[in-house]
Amino acid sequence: MKQSTPAAASAICLAVHDGRAGNARQALALARALQPQAEALILQPRAPWRWWAPRRLPGAAFGLGAPLRTALMQPPGLAVGCGRQAALATRLLRRAGARVVQILDPRLPPRHWDALVVPEHDRLRGDHVITLLGSLHPVDDAWLSQGRAAFSFLAALPAPHTVLLVGGPSRHAALDDAAFQALLRQLAAHARAEGGSFSAIASRRTPPAWRAALGAVDAGVPGLRWRDTGDGANPYAGLLAHADRLVCTPDSVNMLSEAAATHAPLFVWQPERVHGRVRRFIAALLERGRARALDATPAAFAVEPLRETARVAAQLRQRLGLA
Repeated sequence: MKQSTPAAASAICLAVHDGRAGNARQALALARALQPQAEALILQPRAPWRWWAPRRLPGAAFGLGAPLRTALMQPPGLAVGCGRQAALATRLLRRAGARVVQILDPRLPPRHWDALVVPEHDRLRGDHVITLLGSLHPVDDAWLSQGRAAFSFLAALPAPHTVLLVGGPSRHAALDDAAFQALLRQLAAHARAEGGSFSAIASRRTPPAWRAALGAVDAGVPGLRWRDTGDGANPYAGLLAHADRLVCTPDSVNMLSEAAATHAPLFVWQPERVHGRVRRFIAALLERGRARALDATPAAFAVEPLRETARVAAQLRQRLGLA
């Protein structure tokens, strides 16, 4: 039987993901670092193919949705995928003629992709593997400048402006409600004592009790305490851009990675309470001097923003011969 010839690849770059926020953010960040006009391809995985991804079963192209089938007929020049479902899609796109980069360990040999991008704390290594500290994201000077302009009112808050990025308890982070309430009191008291301001922002992982605690912070301390969209537009980018000091709960590699990409000193609350891959990442941040464990008097220190997305993109351009 005559083997089919892959369709000619187009110049476009696709960011392939399953719609989950963490996967989408990483795929889009790296794809747009490689090609600013990169477009998203959102998969629509169905059983049984989604159960077995990234292993290839017959009919896999039909099991991941119509957008992928369209892309396979006119494959992109480059596809950047993140997550297990995307790892199957990028395998199929490579077979159709695209060059493909996969983010996160797909649990299959690296030879199935042109390059794999994985966090150092995952410990996967090989000829096709590029490692990074933390996770990929869009935070750079241009992104921060946009956030600063979009939330310019934050510039009026008294300096120094301490910003707390709030996650929540997880299987890697044994964090309790009483300790979190004590943290809020500590940071508010410190802002009051130094004549500054204190802002805090919840995330998708923040439990209701912690959101309620944010609303109970002393209103006499200047700052913005954002719990959800009931408090207005999400000011995350603006708070990162305007912070003089960042404090993070220790549960999220993504949140810590984005905080480390700013120009603000970064302090990690209770790093000793986490374990596993998150703990190894925090240990690397502390060892390299990009972050410090939070203490009673978080003094400013010199900062070199951690910009892993740009570094990884530069390595991929060289490795894949991209313009």
